[in-house]
Parts: sequence; structure tokens; C-alpha cells
Amino acid sequence: MAPASFRRSLLAWYDAVKRDLPWRSTDLRPDFYRVWVSEIMLQQTRVEAVIPYYNRFLARFPDLASLAIAPEADVLAAWSGLGYYSRARNLHRGAKQVAATGLPASHDDLRNLAGIGPYTAAAVASIAFGLPYAAVDGNVIRVVSRLRNDPGEIASPATRARFAQEAQRLLDPRRPGDFNQAMMELGATICVPRAPDCARCPVARFCAARLAGTERELPVKLKKDSVRDLAVDLAVLQGAGRYRRKVFLILRTSSERRLAGFWELPPRACLQEWHGKLVGRFRHRIVNDRFTVTVWQGPARGQTAPEELTTGAWFSQTELSAIPLTTVARKALALAGIVADPDR
Repeated sequence: MAPASFRRSLLAWYDAVKRDLPWRSTDLRPDFYRVWVSEIMLQQTRVEAVIPYYNRFLARFPDLASLAIAPEADVLAAWSGLGYYSRARNLHRGAKQVAATGLPASHDDLRNLAGIGPYTAAAVASIAFGLPYAAVDGNVIRVVSRLRNDPGEIASPATRARFAQEAQRLLDPRRPGDFNQAMMELGATICVPRAPDCARCPVARFCAARLAGTERELPVKLKKDSVRDLAVDLAVLQGAGRYRRKVFLILRTSSERRLAGFWELPPRACLQEWHGKLVGRFRHRIVNDRFTVTVWQGPARGQTAPEELTTGAWFSQTELSAIPLTTVARKALALAGIVADPDR
């Protein structure tokens, strides 16, 4: 494949149809901070889910300085509902690093920031700084595996290194940021996992898998670990007296590192002799655990916090917007009509 012809076809398509996303700038040199925030949020999360969180986060922390000086609890509250909270903590630590040492100027500088691995460093370096590094995520791996008709198993380090080398060979050094975004856009909208839309693909003529009829068989990946189905019952406790119009939440302790400092609804099983009304159910997945969450709502037995839940506190609707809630708690409270839907 001739890289020059491939680049022209891909970038012409991207320039014509690219999605209008809030972090995509029309400036010749996009803002580093906005690019960085978007790339961290997009790790393991769909574009459609990220957009409302990105807009709210930027409204709350419009620049790097405001993020660097913010308390961690405020950062986690702004991130609440997006999941994978280590991303927020790392972004916050990285902002403090940059505030102390100055803006990064190279790919190596980016790699030294908290939470930035090879993919994110390449994406930010190319988009924000115009540096020629190929960003290789799941979308790009899928595109490259089909372009080469390569049956290598994508979890294999040798396969991933081969795909990264090919992505770097194809990269347009004059427009590296646009090229990386075009490759990801192609994988997200055309070269999709199970049913690639080859008839609309701008680079179909370069695709060896399309020529061989194997595009639906690639990329090759081993079966994932089996999924566990788990049931969770949560209680939306509402108070009386001075606790009227407040709900009761419990705090994750420091021993639970991933969600330490987050507030969540108490399990119904912790409340002896409490009877609430069924509100509804929703599903939530964390890696290989698939939860069915049942939400119950009703008044607390007394005017004070339930005795068996000593790590809890009462919160008003206004206060709920300022604390870090687990994603499950936010979804449950939305189902109960107490907070807004986290995905809107």
C-alpha cells in the first residue's frame, strides 16, 4: 500500500464528514488542556457518553490552573457518573504536576504525567502539539488488522507492536493529529466491529481483508472471561423533620481504594425492618460483572441516621451535586427522581 494515496483518501473523507465534537478545535493548534481532558475521558468510554460530562467538567474547571488548585472531592464530584475514577485522580495529579513544572512540550514530557500511557501520549502529542506519533487504540487496531488482512491475535504483544508499526508508517507527518483522529473516526463509524460498512469506506480499495472477503473475521481476539450476573438492592432513604427532603448516603472507606471517598446508597439488606416502595431496576456493568440494580424508596424509621449505618450522612438535592457519587448511586437517584440522569 502506498501511504501517500491512503493518507489523501482518508483525510479528504475526514475533512468532509468528521463529527462536530466539543473538543475538536478549528484552531491550527488546539488547546492542550482541552485535548488532554477529552483523551482521558475517552479512555474506555464511548464518545456519546463523554460529551455531556466533558462539557460540565470544562464549565467547572475551564483551565488547567482551576483544576490544579481544586480539592480532589470537587474533581471527583464533577467526574461522578463517568466511571473509572482513577482517571479523574490521575488527571488531577497531572494538573498539579504541570502547574509546578510548566506545560509539557514533548512526547516524553507527556509520558511523565500521571495517568498518561503510550496511546494518550501519542494522541495528545499529535493533536495538541502536531508531533508525528501514531495513536493506536482499539479502533485503529481494528482498521489496521483489516487493511493488512492480519489474523494475529490482538492481545499478543507481537501483534500489537506490528500494528503500531504499520500505523506509524501510514501516519501523515504533516497532519498527524487529524490523521490519528481520522483513523479513530473510521473505526468508530465505518470500520465497526461486527458489520463494517465497506460500501461507504473511503479507503476500501486499500483493504486487503475486503479483497479477501475476511473483513468480518478480523481482528482476531480470544474469548473474554465469562460474565458474572449479580443482583444488588439499594435503599433510597428519605428523612423527616430537619432531614425532610434529604436522602441518606454512606461513605466508601479508604480500604476500598478504587472508590475511596465516594458516597453511595446503602444496601437494602443493611436496614432491619425497613420497608420501601419498589422504584425500578437498571443494569450496570463493570468489566466482567453485570449488575441488576433494584431501587427501593421510602422514609427512614426515625429523624436521625439509621444506627446500623455509622459512616452515613444526610444530603439535600443541592448538596448531592457537590459530592462524589458512585455511578450506580447516581443512576439509582435519577431513577428515583432525585437527581438528573447522569447521561444527559
